[in-house]
Amino acid sequence: MQHILLIEDNLDVRENTAEILELAGYTVSTAADGKLGVEQVYKSKPDLIICDIMMPVLDGYGVLHMLSKNPETTNIPFIFLTAMTERAEVRKGMEMGADDYITKPFDKTELLRAVESRLKKVASLKQEFEKNLEGLTQFIGEVSGKEAMAKFTEDRQVKSYRKKESIYHEGEYPRGIFYISAGKVKIFRSHDYGKELITSLLKEGDFFGYISMMEEVPYKENAQAIEDADITFIPRKDFFDLVYSNWEVARKFLQILTKSVAEQQEQLVELAYSSVRRRVAEALLLLQKKYKKEDDQAFSTAISREDLANIVGTATESLIRTLSDFKSEKLIEIREGKIFLLDEKKLNRFKN
Repeated sequence: MQHILLIEDNLDVRENTAEILELAGYTVSTAADGKLGVEQVYKSKPDLIICDIMMPVLDGYGVLHMLSKNPETTNIPFIFLTAMTERAEVRKGMEMGADDYITKPFDKTELLRAVESRLKKVASLKQEFEKNLEGLTQFIGEVSGKEAMAKFTEDRQVKSYRKKESIYHEGEYPRGIFYISAGKVKIFRSHDYGKELITSLLKEGDFFGYISMMEEVPYKENAQAIEDADITFIPRKDFFDLVYSNWEVARKFLQILTKSVAEQQEQLVELAYSSVRRRVAEALLLLQKKYKKEDDQAFSTAISREDLANIVGTATESLIRTLSDFKSEKLIEIREGKIFLLDEKKLNRFKN
């Protein structure tokens, strides 16, 4: 059953509203103020939140603000329940990201219609679609219908890139976004002295190039195939036509964008504060997480030592010394240029 969190300081309203929702078949939990409500959200991740505005400790606006700052809670549907009916108050709540607004007193039908409508609208976002072209096409079909799906998939351009061939360069202006149909791609930034820092490793099923396009600025990084790759190109106009006409699709891409930014921030923290040994262990585990297939008994990678050093953010010589130490400690094995992970648990200890 779908779980609803009701945050309301008035005991009678809280109990009566919870009873109505439970009779309608929902699982309901309650909180008597905003602070307790936020704690409940982090514990149980409800499917929908109904929240009063005027409450002690933390009001409804504060609750919405806190949840909107957390990537794990920002997309939970949020309905304000309040006696405040001034137009300015309604506008303020909507501008902050509330999905709906129910004024007191309300009848049972009004409440249930608002809840059902909101849950139905975001049901597609609650599904765990894979971040690939098939998953996105399925998502678009569900929220936009056949016409939008057909528009998104027609006249698609596919280009094959050879290993080490550039896909785009820093400073070029984006004409669309890219999807990896096959192969692997690295995203990296170059220093004036020719040094590289790899910020993302991508595989079949990943999108890239969308950050600069959405910001409408030239690329701040370079994209290059690290093995032979087939890249599907989605023109800028097709993408923006769909995003501007459908908020649910826009929200899905915002989720992808948020995850990408969070991963890059974590990488910067690692570069700033972690030892080379820890960063090398982190890089090897990242490669395993990114590229190991479900049917693989063990993981190995043939990534060049230069590329691995550019992920770690160290000199190639320092990387090679660390790999040699790991080999002596029987954490990895190196055969014919490939790195085999032998002891994932010990590598994780470096990471943690």
